Amino acid sequence: MATTEKNSVTVELYDLSITERKDDRFGRVVTSKSLNENDLINIAVSRRTDLSATSMRASIDILKDIAKEEISNGASVSFGLGYFSLGVTGVFIGDNAKWESAKHNLFIRVTPSSILRDAAKAATVDVRGMAEIGTVINSVSDVASGELNARLTPGGGVNVTGSKIKIAGDNEIVGINLTNQITNEVTIIHITSILVNDPSKITFIVPATLLAGDYKLSIATQFSNSTQNLKEPRIYIFDYVLNVA
Repeated sequence: MATTEKNSVTVELYDLSITERKDDRFGRVVTSKSLNENDLINIAVSRRTDLSATSMRASIDILKDIAKEEISNGASVSFGLGYFSLGVTGVFIGDNAKWESAKHNLFIRVTPSSILRDAAKAATVDVRGMAEIGTVINSVSDVASGELNARLTPGGGVNVTGSKIKIAGDNEIVGINLTNQITNEVTIIHITSILVNDPSKITFIVPATLLAGDYKLSIATQFSNSTQNLKEPRIYIFDYVLNVA
């Protein structure tokens, strides 16, 4: 099913303000699109007419359930484009220490496969210069867990840092959204849940009823500067997937 097309990515440059040099920049890959499993299945079906979307979905779901079961029972599993295994956080006191859920946690270790690493290395890169000064999310910090770019806690606070992220404007799409990556259901963060709304920082409360799952955070805003707004909103989708346990 492999294609002969050359992989390519676009990189934009941003000011690296933490160094002494005024011309230091850091690069960020421009996200060309956001795809879920159904999108990948549709692409596969379009390339292989002998494949059924229904059978592919069923096969993927079966394999995921088996991989989840084996990993949860301590197995190291090579699945898809990565290797998965369990790790442990927390300190144990003494040779006969017991498991304490308040101190210890299991976490998932994920290592990219060599196939994926090689594909990334082989991609051609187009550096198109300085990025347009627009809306950019740099980090999402979950206050309850302290985790960065990884988790959301229902009912807890979230600190979002970036550039020109202030929620402003009267367009109907303006606001903060959390999109479930399996169901595509969108949860809107109500304006009353936004505690800090500044150009470089937003703090909001995650809805207490947010269901467990993986989410993408997006911001739509017409903010431009302190004196005027844009005619049309900018939309920025954060690159990281945020998990609700």
